[in-house]
Amino acid sequence: MNTRCAAFVLLGALCTSSAACHRAPPFQPPEPQAPAGEVWLTPQQVRDAKIEVQPLGQHDVEDAILTSGTITLDDLRTGHVFSPVTGRVVSIIGGLGQRVTKGAPLAVIESPDIGNAVSDVHKAQADLIAADHDVKRKKALYEAKAGALADLEAANDAYRRAKAELERASTKEQLLRLGNADAVTQRYTLPSPVDGEILLRNINPGVEVQGQYSGGATVELFTIGELDKVWVLGDLYEMDFARVKVGSPATVSVVAYPDRVFKGTVDWVSGSLDPNTRTAKVRCTFDNADKLLRPMMYATVQISVDQESTLAIPRNALLRLGDTTVVFVEVGEDHGYVRFKQVPVEVDEGESSAWLVIRKGLQSGQKIVVNGGILLSQKV
Repeated sequence: MNTRCAAFVLLGALCTSSAACHRAPPFQPPEPQAPAGEVWLTPQQVRDAKIEVQPLGQHDVEDAILTSGTITLDDLRTGHVFSPVTGRVVSIIGGLGQRVTKGAPLAVIESPDIGNAVSDVHKAQADLIAADHDVKRKKALYEAKAGALADLEAANDAYRRAKAELERASTKEQLLRLGNADAVTQRYTLPSPVDGEILLRNINPGVEVQGQYSGGATVELFTIGELDKVWVLGDLYEMDFARVKVGSPATVSVVAYPDRVFKGTVDWVSGSLDPNTRTAKVRCTFDNADKLLRPMMYATVQISVDQESTLAIPRNALLRLGDTTVVFVEVGEDHGYVRFKQVPVEVDEGESSAWLVIRKGLQSGQKIVVNGGILLSQKV
C-alpha cells in the first residue's frame, strides 16, 4: 500500500513539472505601427543612423550668376617691354621668375640706331645754326633794301623746320638715353618699367629684334608683373547686366584646383554690350598671395546677386521622390519612438545658394531633418 502511494505521488509530481514546461510565455504587446508617410525610430536608432534635425528659420539667401572667365594680370601693375631699337641681343640680365625694381636692366642690345640717333642730333644742331645764320643774313639785306621780303620769309621757314627737326632728334635721343644707351659701344640696355616679377622672356642671346620706331612688327620681349592680386574677366548676358553691381561678392574655381574656391569682388562692369555676342565685360579682383591663379587660366565665375532674408532649408534636406520634392519633419514622440513625417514642399530650386527658399509646405520653427533623410525615405 505504501509503495502504491509513493507511485501516485511521483506521477503527480511529473505531471506538475510537465505542465510547468508547457506554460505560455508572458504577454508582450505588439510594436506600434507608424501611419502612412511616417517613420518611427527609437532614440538609439536615431543616433545610429546619425539623423540630424534643426529648426526651420530665416536665412540669408542669395542668387548667383554663373559665367566663364579668364584670369589676367592687373594691367596697372604690369609692364610689357619692347625694344625701341633694332639690333642684336648681346646678353640677358633678367631671368624668369626674378624680382626686379623699376629701371633695373633686363637685357643689352647692340644697335646702330643709337649712333644714328646721336648723329641726327648733331646734324640737326648744325642745320639749325646754318638756318639761324641765313635768317640773320637775309634780315640784314632786307633792312638795307638789298634783299626781298620773300627771301627773308623763306629763311625764317627753314629756321623753324631746322628747329623742329632738332627737337625731334633730341627727343628720340632722350628716349634712348632712358635705357642707358651708350653712343660709343652702340649698346642699349632695356630697363624694367615697373617693380615686379619677370613672368615672360621672349629673347635669347644673338637674336635680332625689331625696334618700335622702325615701322616693322615688334615682339614683346619681357612681361613684368605682380601675381599677388589678379583680375578675372567674364561675360555677362544682357538679361543679367542690371543685376551685377560693383562690390558684389564673387567666387572663382579653376580646373587645376577643383576643390579650391577663391573669393573676390566685382570692381568694374562694362557700360556697353558687345554688338556680336550681346554680352558685357565684368571684372573681378582676387587676392592671390599663394600665386595659384595664373594668367590665361580659364575659370568658372559665380557672382552673388539679389540677397534676401527668408524662410529656407539646406539643399541636403530636400529629397526628390519621383515627381515630388519632400522634407522629413520630426513631429514628436509616441510610445518611446521618435516620429518623422514626410512633408511635400515647394522650393525655389533655381537659386544657386546653399539655401533653398521655401514657397509652400513648411512653417517656421518646425524641426526638419538636414542629414539622414535618405535613410528615412527607404523606410516609408
